[in-house]
Amino acid sequence: MLLLHRAVVLGLRQNCRFKSPPSKLCVQACSTNDSFQPQGPSLTFSGDNCSTRGWRVMGTLLGLGAVLAYHNHRCRAAQESPRIYTREEVKLHRSPETRIWVTLGSEVFDVTEFVDLHPGGSSKLMLAAGGPLEPFWALYAIHNQSHVREILAQYKIGELSPEDKVPSTLETSDPYADDPVRHPALKVNSQRPFNAEPPPELLTENYITPNPIFFTRNHLPVPNLDPDTYRLHIVGPGGKSLSLSLHDLYQFPKHEITVTLQCAGNRRSEMSQLKEVRGLEWSTGAISTAHWAGARLCDVLAKAGHQLCETEAHVCFEGLDSDSTGTAYGASIPLARAMDPEAEVLLAYEMNGQPLPRDHGFPVRVIVPGVVGARHVKWLGKVSVEPEESYSHWQRRDYKGFSPSVDWDTVDFDSAPSIQELPVQSAITEPKDGETVESGEVTVKGYAWSGGGRAVIRVDVSLDGGLTWQVAELDGEEQRPRKAWAWRLWQLQAPVPAGKKELNIICKAVDDSYNVQPDTVAPIWNLRGVLSNAWHRVHVRVAP
Repeated sequence: MLLLHRAVVLGLRQNCRFKSPPSKLCVQACSTNDSFQPQGPSLTFSGDNCSTRGWRVMGTLLGLGAVLAYHNHRCRAAQESPRIYTREEVKLHRSPETRIWVTLGSEVFDVTEFVDLHPGGSSKLMLAAGGPLEPFWALYAIHNQSHVREILAQYKIGELSPEDKVPSTLETSDPYADDPVRHPALKVNSQRPFNAEPPPELLTENYITPNPIFFTRNHLPVPNLDPDTYRLHIVGPGGKSLSLSLHDLYQFPKHEITVTLQCAGNRRSEMSQLKEVRGLEWSTGAISTAHWAGARLCDVLAKAGHQLCETEAHVCFEGLDSDSTGTAYGASIPLARAMDPEAEVLLAYEMNGQPLPRDHGFPVRVIVPGVVGARHVKWLGKVSVEPEESYSHWQRRDYKGFSPSVDWDTVDFDSAPSIQELPVQSAITEPKDGETVESGEVTVKGYAWSGGGRAVIRVDVSLDGGLTWQVAELDGEEQRPRKAWAWRLWQLQAPVPAGKKELNIICKAVDDSYNVQPDTVAPIWNLRGVLSNAWHRVHVRVAP
């Protein structure tokens, strides 16, 4: 009887949530009108042999009556004044144990029972737990439809307090007080300066990373620049300079390319598990891909009077972000790369068809395809050609790799070259480490990329810790020879070996120079935790 009662309850709930909007629900399923009668065959009992069956049917009717009474109570409550909640109260409900609440506009919803039914998977909906849905619906416009809102309406439990506003915890003297608003899905590694990465399940959802969840690497407060008064200073030969407005940059031929940016510290957290390193604990998300547009750096340098020279030279970039002493972020690349039209270095002013977001360098930044993200200077204010590389701390005293034997007592930064091109890289984004997968078949997804324009030609995946390998299918844009600036997304669908209770999944990529990732972290460990590209490993359980 309990099982039957549960089936009736679930059936009513499914009917209420997915077949009728709230107003119809209360009229049809919860009416208190005396004329409302359940429709169905009449039930009669005759003879002692039917007594047991009669009691069972009566029990079922009692259960159904209790369900209808409960639902009637819910409908009456819905017609009363909605309960008011604060945002702080909503934030407390972020797990099945505490219930899972979300907001949309001024409304509050308890979506605990819908999480497992979410078409995009429970993990995606859980990203919004305890907070607003709007930032996620902005990424996936398919949600903003009437039938989706009707489904959501069934889970409404109240309204947000009209007086409730997020209090500002920043003083006006705080240099980070004017930082832009960020997407709540980002995993924050540091708040000031702001550094964050997208969760892995969103990272490879699209070949082009949406602007709001593109990984953010800031070293200093984000400047708030006026595009009308912005000027980019290009120091020419002999000290003469060009002062270019945004309008001036628009006059150069517009060049567009798809480029993957990766921080030198991507996957640093795996190095720190072996031995402590200094730096932000990036997971696999300090990498993203966008379609960039702007003026080619070689065209602008030529306009300023620069040309290739026989002696070594460097193009130095200086940002308009600075610390309290006025020290700005800076970096440099070799002049030969900057002047090469085939290298496609950009002074970018658009990202995925829109003006650069503030976190990503508005109004102008450098894009250096195939090169570490640290050289892609944002909020660009000055460009000069010098006989030596930039004297910036981030060029001379950071972003360099060393032997595992070097520690902070013995390190000599002058002995190592600055990182430019990055080694071949790949990582698994689905399933997540520790997740439980269904028996039968498993789908493994991830990304692969190599620096210097080297194309990824293969990704190998193992389900048994490297004993056997299978070749993944590569997705995304075809890569041009020597100009493979963007990643390849990949996936593998494979049967789960019979009897396996867990899988040790590994991926490794191979580029067109047949460079391949090292199998373990130990030989490439370094005190700054950069260049972390060992085989990526994920352990999952298999559902019985």
